Amino acid sequence: MKTNAARILDRLGIAYQLRDYDVDESDLSAESVARKVGMPPEQVFKTLVCRGDRTGVCFAVIPADTELDLKALARLSGNRSADTVALKEVQPLTGYIRGGTTALGAKKDYPVYVDETMELFDEIAVSAGMRGTQLVLRPADYLRAVHGTVGALAGAKQG
Repeated sequence: MKTNAARILDRLGIAYQLRDYDVDESDLSAESVARKVGMPPEQVFKTLVCRGDRTGVCFAVIPADTELDLKALARLSGNRSADTVALKEVQPLTGYIRGGTTALGAKKDYPVYVDETMELFDEIAVSAGMRGTQLVLRPADYLRAVHGTVGALAGAKQG
């Protein structure tokens, strides 16, 4: 089944693969998704919905095996501070649910900030806009599709 995100890539003439996986409601972690789609966690990117104190809502896209550095996001996005939005706000803001959030085809075209490690790979995976499906595509194509700004955003996972 094609998602809105996949249809956007079609319209832009961007090549991609859809990779389906079994959803485990008790483990929606990006690392689990990476295992299920057969890719290293550093090549599977999770999309977090954030809010800056000056610029408002934005997306932060970071590798599955990392945590978002909120200070780095604030610097890159021109804010003094930034934080992730509450889970209950994700769907009203984006139209997507946890585990299926993508910057492609959200309710609004929020700014997208992407960790610089994305550019190290020939292909990466991001959510296709629903749980159970990932889009696999070239980083440059993803960045073009979302008008992404690249910078250092990811820190090592704690604990």
